[in-house]
Amino acid sequence: MQIVDTKISGLKILKPKIFEDERGKFIKTFNNNFFKEHNLNIEIKETYFSISHKDVIRGMHFQTPPFEHVKIVYVPYGKIIDVVLDIRKNSSTFGKYFSIELSSKNGKVLIIPKGLAHGFKSLEDNTNVTYMQTSCYTPNSDSGIKFDSFGFDWDCKTPKLSDRDKLFLSLKDFETPFVFGENQ
Repeated sequence: MQIVDTKISGLKILKPKIFEDERGKFIKTFNNNFFKEHNLNIEIKETYFSISHKDVIRGMHFQTPPFEHVKIVYVPYGKIIDVVLDIRKNSSTFGKYFSIELSSKNGKVLIIPKGLAHGFKSLEDNTNVTYMQTSCYTPNSDSGIKFDSFGFDWDCKTPKLSDRDKLFLSLKDFETPFVFGENQ
């Protein structure tokens, strides 16, 4: 695997080796020894996946302290535009976002640190997004930022959103509990 840092501190892209032959592809998305060797001490507590139709937007999600988490995200089937927003006070990139295409074709994996909101737009029907997290889902800590409140162009005329995601506060109205450098 190759690790690529992004402009947002702690947000990393993993580019795994893709093994391909006449049977198809094989991609290793997580290796505990590799992670430890590169100071990515991530203890997975919960994994899950979503399946989305084209133009579904999910986000921008996170869990608040003390149940915040590091999240590992990849796409075993389909294609998305993945978006990550820095919501950490005192961060030089507070309010800035990063976006990348994740797909079953490119095999890229994102490591999203605590204090970043996460969302995506599905670019194909039946896209599978898989998540691995360092904490379990806690309903009272589950939160988000309104997807269209921080300047990212989703390039979507008729997005499909959950009722919950439509009700999130805008970035400017959200009082963040995250502070850059604390519990990262």
